[in-house]
Amino acid sequence: MLKNKAFVKKNRGGRVFKVVREHYLRDDIPCGATFCSSCDTSTANLVAADRLVVVDTNVVLHQMDLLENPAFRNVIILSVVLEEVKNKNLSAYNRLRNICANRSRQFFVFSNEHHRETYIKAMASESVNDRNDRAIRVATQWFQKHLGDACTVVLLTNDLDNRTKANAEGINVFSVDHFVQSLGKPELLDLVARSESENATPMEIEDSRPSKRKIIYSEHKPMSEITAGIHQGIYHQGKLRVNRYNPFQAYVGSESVGDEILVQGRLNMNRAFDGDVVVVELLPHESWQGDMTMIAEEEDGDGDERVGLAPDTSDEAAVNKADEASEKATTSGGSSRPNGRVIGIIKRNWRAYCGSLEPMTTPAGAGSVANALFVSADRRIPKIRIQTRQFGNLVDKRIVVSVDSWDLNSRYPSGHYVKTVGKIGDRNTESEVLLIENDINNRPFSDQVLACLPPLPWSVPAEALHDPHREDLRNLRVFSVDPIGCKDIDDALHCTLLPTGNYQVGVHIADVTSFVHPGTPLDIEARERGTSVYLVERRIDMLPKPLTEDVCSLRADVERFVFSVIWEMSSEADIISVRFTKGVIKSSAALSYVEAQARMDDSRMSDPLTTDLRNMNRLAKVLRQRRIERGALTLASPEVKFEIDTETHNPLDVGMYQVRESNHMVEEFMLLANISVAKKILSSFPVFSLLRRHPTPTPKMFEPLLKIASAVGIKLDITSSMTLANTLDLAVGDDPYFNKLIRILATRCMTQAVYFCSGELSPPEFQHYGLASAIYTHFTSPIRRYADVIVHRLLAAALDLEKLSPSLRDKSEVTKIADNLNYRHRNAQMAGRASVELHTLIFFRNRPTDADARIVQIRSNGLIVFVPKYGIEGPVFLVDKASKSSTNWIMNEEQQCANARDGSTKYKVLDSVKIRIQVVEPQPNRPKLELTLLA
Repeated sequence: MLKNKAFVKKNRGGRVFKVVREHYLRDDIPCGATFCSSCDTSTANLVAADRLVVVDTNVVLHQMDLLENPAFRNVIILSVVLEEVKNKNLSAYNRLRNICANRSRQFFVFSNEHHRETYIKAMASESVNDRNDRAIRVATQWFQKHLGDACTVVLLTNDLDNRTKANAEGINVFSVDHFVQSLGKPELLDLVARSESENATPMEIEDSRPSKRKIIYSEHKPMSEITAGIHQGIYHQGKLRVNRYNPFQAYVGSESVGDEILVQGRLNMNRAFDGDVVVVELLPHESWQGDMTMIAEEEDGDGDERVGLAPDTSDEAAVNKADEASEKATTSGGSSRPNGRVIGIIKRNWRAYCGSLEPMTTPAGAGSVANALFVSADRRIPKIRIQTRQFGNLVDKRIVVSVDSWDLNSRYPSGHYVKTVGKIGDRNTESEVLLIENDINNRPFSDQVLACLPPLPWSVPAEALHDPHREDLRNLRVFSVDPIGCKDIDDALHCTLLPTGNYQVGVHIADVTSFVHPGTPLDIEARERGTSVYLVERRIDMLPKPLTEDVCSLRADVERFVFSVIWEMSSEADIISVRFTKGVIKSSAALSYVEAQARMDDSRMSDPLTTDLRNMNRLAKVLRQRRIERGALTLASPEVKFEIDTETHNPLDVGMYQVRESNHMVEEFMLLANISVAKKILSSFPVFSLLRRHPTPTPKMFEPLLKIASAVGIKLDITSSMTLANTLDLAVGDDPYFNKLIRILATRCMTQAVYFCSGELSPPEFQHYGLASAIYTHFTSPIRRYADVIVHRLLAAALDLEKLSPSLRDKSEVTKIADNLNYRHRNAQMAGRASVELHTLIFFRNRPTDADARIVQIRSNGLIVFVPKYGIEGPVFLVDKASKSSTNWIMNEEQQCANARDGSTKYKVLDSVKIRIQVVEPQPNRPKLELTLLA
């Protein structure tokens, strides 16, 4: 049966036109019940039971945690619901598809929109929502009629109007809460998400008296007023970024203001979460607050400035501004940074959060409902109020909680329990927590993904050696240099002296795209993961191990597919020519950085491979010096390396990571390959190339560095990367570590490098500040980064080796890919840092240690110190925490020094001090590192 569907559509040019589409209706679509006697049951998934459940769209959108629980079975997902969910929330849609794909869960997708008896037309003046609700009720009635007395078909909806109409039509209808209660499993009630209207009346944990439930937060402005205010320049839109080290302070980047707007305190954040797209109103200039001069202390267990891994960039550095909510900030006068308050939220960034319940008295009676406060492991997240019947079982556990709403009468947002991760303090539990908190996908690869892999054992097929698009490079003496124990080797090198006296130098990269084809489940999974994640004790791969450690790994003495960049260079490293080719190599050696360095340093060794290494290293030094002369920055970061027990996976030792000449050699040629490829793809695809840029830091970002440098008599010139690099070279002190410390502090002033689509920016914005390069991309690590996979496809298309998929010719699609890659790359970095912090805490547990530290900042009540050996940083209080004042010290923040009043001791910034590192437990099950000054 054929129906025509007509609708009006507007194109980008604003022209309105009518679209008519054919809509086929069938009467042979199966109902999905294995016990149905009239339908084809070959794809049926609903088993005989007392009840089958039909869910509406809002149940899927808001109760996904409940639907994912194994107790929910025999659920009918209508196609109208699936389509609505897809349009409204892609994350919920993907979660729902995953459930439906698991046949053991007995979820069945029924195409009600193509079934002759369940398809309905919209009535005159009927809204899309009302039409879809009616379609859901019609389908529910059809199922009940179709299956008869075999079972009861239930409609699940929290929409009061939909329930009223369903009751009038004789449909068995339940609210979610009522239905879950009927299951006889009280623990499932913890999973039920409550809407804002349902949360308007529960008692506050901090004061349960109804008379005390006053308005705490301001009402958000209506969208019409917000839109008008943005157009008039009264309001400003941007993404809220909460300070990772001070959760009572946030920033909103605003193009309309031309600066970041500072949002001080929970009241001014007005129920906004980190990552929310918000609308901000500027506060009167006279109320703008300046920098915090005190080390932040605990406030309800939220606001303490903890010891942790030293920050790498300005995005991670503790800015430590004032917090008006805590009333503990003392300010240094007016601030030039605009201050504002949130007056509306455009898009929520709520997700599942991992943490633990705040200790409290266990409620009397088994199964009693407890109003509890959840404290997230992510300090930027406010406490979340939940109701649970399992308090006694959860109080010492790490659990996952989702946010449902935040009423303006409530100090805290309301949420619901999702699942238990494990016992607090257990290493595996805490490792899982950091993955959840950073949205890292560590699920096993699905069967559909694994089905995309080539059969093992794999070897280069004979016909590939005769492929005109693939060059035979097996005659080259190729080698790889990687960390010790590396199995996923995705880059190799060669350096051959030519008869002319020039050198042929090649970078050979694993040809991953020969196995990861666009649009396949393997490609979709890699695109979503974005990058491999490196934790202290394990690696979470972007691609399955058969690819990363076998088929694509450039191991010694095996033939492998590569994508190569090959230069001819003079003996002075001048590039004479460059070419790109796909090829086949057979690596002659897989060396570690230590082994490569040992070969180069051993004068007794003169074999061809060692000679190649020395020649390549000499060329790399010339290339590196030229980069530095162009303004490339030589920065430093406090990287630490753990020795891990192979059985317990606990840290045995920790120390600074050593960088050798062999590291710099490999780095130099990888940088050169990335720059060469970037130029090539941009010349072929100027509008939709995927590139990487490093924005120039603003002068404000350099202020902490300049203040410290000035205090120790050093003048840094931040006019350009070249002037900064030159003045950093002159920043020397009495000891060799002084310059490295200045470079570490300079690194913190940097912004994060990001991926972008070339068509979205102008060429001057392409530059990579840190590398002093006008153009850059990522090509050299496709096993670990999806960005490199995209760049490989662009390069292959630029060389006419392959056709480029339509999606990569779409600027908006490339931008979406870049945005996801930036998000995934950032999360992977944060997960890696969190893993180091976790293992640092484990290492110092029951192991108090004395160490040398450097003062990196002086505050009005103490010092911020950095411990180079362990890469950690934190506060050391000189002033008594309780009194917040001192008669023993004179603190001079302007000159960055602290003097004892009796003249016995003087500290200034960058001084070396002795400190003790130990683990303390100020609250039960909440251990943390503490630094104390030794006499």
